Amino acid sequence: MSIINNIKNIRVPFFSTFKAYFDLGTTNTRIAVKKKGVVFREPTYLGYNAKTKEYMFFGTEAKTIQGKTPDFLTIVRPITNGILADFDAEVSFLRNSMDTAIRPYLEQFSLIKPPIHAVAATPSISTEIERKAVEESLQKSGCTQVTIVERALATAAGCGFNIFSHEPQMVIDLGGGLLEISVVSGGGIVGQRVLKTAGENMNKLIANYTYLKHGIVLGENTCENIKIELLNFTDEELNVTVRGKSLETGLPKSIKLKTSDVREALISQFHHVIDATRELIEASQPEVADAIFKNGIALTGKIAGIPGIEQYFHQELKIDTYVVEHYADATIYGMMRLDQDNETIYKIAAPTY
Repeated sequence: MSIINNIKNIRVPFFSTFKAYFDLGTTNTRIAVKKKGVVFREPTYLGYNAKTKEYMFFGTEAKTIQGKTPDFLTIVRPITNGILADFDAEVSFLRNSMDTAIRPYLEQFSLIKPPIHAVAATPSISTEIERKAVEESLQKSGCTQVTIVERALATAAGCGFNIFSHEPQMVIDLGGGLLEISVVSGGGIVGQRVLKTAGENMNKLIANYTYLKHGIVLGENTCENIKIELLNFTDEELNVTVRGKSLETGLPKSIKLKTSDVREALISQFHHVIDATRELIEASQPEVADAIFKNGIALTGKIAGIPGIEQYFHQELKIDTYVVEHYADATIYGMMRLDQDNETIYKIAAPTY
């Protein structure tokens, strides 16, 4: 009997499951490995060659060449507003990403490679079919088992909250494709508002603003850089010179933009966020609203890195607001945190049929 027990206690490396976590964002994809941390952060862009019918450029390289390619090269965005829109492109992107981020960790298993168990987050607004598409894309990329969790719950866990406690917590995830305002309590979502006018829409608003006010056409990457460099909610006034194409002559044209210009272009967008947050609080039960006022509001997502944004929310909502420590990586940190106990991650798993 003791021999059998000793055999049970032997841990054979190649029979253990290899855990990986996927945050498939509209703008950026993040991959983490259990006990290793985040090992991959790249823009969710691909370059498709219509001549050879293959994807040739991935991530940062594909994003960099956007707007500079010949006709036969197309820049593809497989995720739209947090939802998988181009299945084949996503499979190709995931395979390339896994070769870069995960395969090196499998090299230590020289005899038999362990099965890969993927944990991925999808927005609460995604349908069963859309969640199934994410599951199948990961399986086609080489994952043996896939667990889908609700993004809002993973993000709240990444903020350091115990999502299974009955103390409601509000999280505003300011992402690139989706903006999720969620109240989490008791292992579920008590209330939520989702806006599709998120970070990437802000780039379009900057492009429209410069088009109408200055008669200049700017590229998407240029608008994103303007937002990153200039936008803040402090008293600091920055300025930058940008170059685009003149609407009048069609030739290159330079203009100088200030922080106040970008704020003017985007302030209506932030008013939408404030209004949606107010609506959610007003629709909540009195006990939930009281808990939100007491606990404050946590900000995550890359836009949460805008200087002074927490003061802006506090000023508009009259509720304490703060930016969490790993605001850009909150979702993937949350998945890793929830998976410290093997049973916990399954408690928030979203059904895929």
